[in-house]
Amino acid sequence: MSKIKILEMIDSPFLGGGQINLLSLVSSLDKSLFDVLVCSGDGGALVEAVKNRGITHIPVSMTKKFSRNTVTEIVNMLSEFRIDVLHTHGGVAGFYGRWVARKCKIPVIVHTLHGIHYLHYKNIALKFVYILLEKWFSRFTDAVIYVCDSDKTRGNSYRLVREGKSVVIRNGVDFLTFEKAGGEPAEELDVGEELGIDLSQPIIGTVARLHRQKGIPYLLEAARLLLQEIPEIQFLIIGDGPWKDRLLEQRNRSGLEKSVHFLGERKDIPQLLSLFDVFVLPSLWEGLPYSLLEAGSSGKPIVATDVDGVKEIITDGKTGILVPPKSPERLAKALLQLITDKDLANRLGVALKEDIKKKYSLSSMVEEVQNLYLRLFREKNTRD
Repeated sequence: MSKIKILEMIDSPFLGGGQINLLSLVSSLDKSLFDVLVCSGDGGALVEAVKNRGITHIPVSMTKKFSRNTVTEIVNMLSEFRIDVLHTHGGVAGFYGRWVARKCKIPVIVHTLHGIHYLHYKNIALKFVYILLEKWFSRFTDAVIYVCDSDKTRGNSYRLVREGKSVVIRNGVDFLTFEKAGGEPAEELDVGEELGIDLSQPIIGTVARLHRQKGIPYLLEAARLLLQEIPEIQFLIIGDGPWKDRLLEQRNRSGLEKSVHFLGERKDIPQLLSLFDVFVLPSLWEGLPYSLLEAGSSGKPIVATDVDGVKEIITDGKTGILVPPKSPERLAKALLQLITDKDLANRLGVALKEDIKKKYSLSSMVEEVQNLYLRLFREKNTRD
């Protein structure tokens, strides 16, 4: 049998959860069975990582505002590369990719919902439009992947996907990458010297896109409260996004410039995680966050918000501490507990590390996706 040609498509080239999922897939799919290509916007850490792995990258600009040029580019790409399976990731790529794939008669169409973000939109009319669009697209999508059980439950409550077309395939992490990173130097720079901080002091950190979803304003308020108790604590916030300027303004307005450091997007996440004493994720909602899987694989004790997706990874009091979202007081209290109680922090970190190793392996995720591709492709060929 000739190789099945797979195109993995996502809109933005930064390294968020959907991009990490895509990159993990294309790096690990069986090359004897699949010929894999990637399509996304140009530039960015994702594109660099794809090219470094010797995988073909096709740049196409995709935005929420409809563009005929984008449609034309995708039509030409699908025709030129004779794609067998199109796998779209996230809403924007799912809109363009699935629409064009249907018109181009691509044999198999797969879509992954990396969290159902539009269900949290404040604009009710826009939320309703996206729900209708997903229902329509799912009619000609061969399979829709949810990354956690809670997303499938919520999707079913809105009847987003037709019966029999949805499947849960949990995000998987390359456990050994993070386990081995402890003690390695962070990238080419000494982070302590770079930021002018003492790495022997307690460090609380997060890895998150700077977006409303991630609840970073509540972390900054919690930092202000916690620094009143332990003034030497340092906070490292890794990531970039549309809320960067307003978060920097909040930090500066609160007088936290010497204690809260925004590192931007980094390539050396495993090494930076090794510096953290506690990992924190104050999200307002989540799918199945890679940042928790990565921090847990590094053995870090975690404080996170008690929201769907997160509580599928963290069991409160056993593998981490969960607090209500939008509660800086509770967040600060939990962080203080783990900073001051080293035995508890170590126990929670060890327990979560073992749990992730058992339940969220990269090999399991890849195997499930591969089997899905093969089954759908064979079924389509049999029908044809």
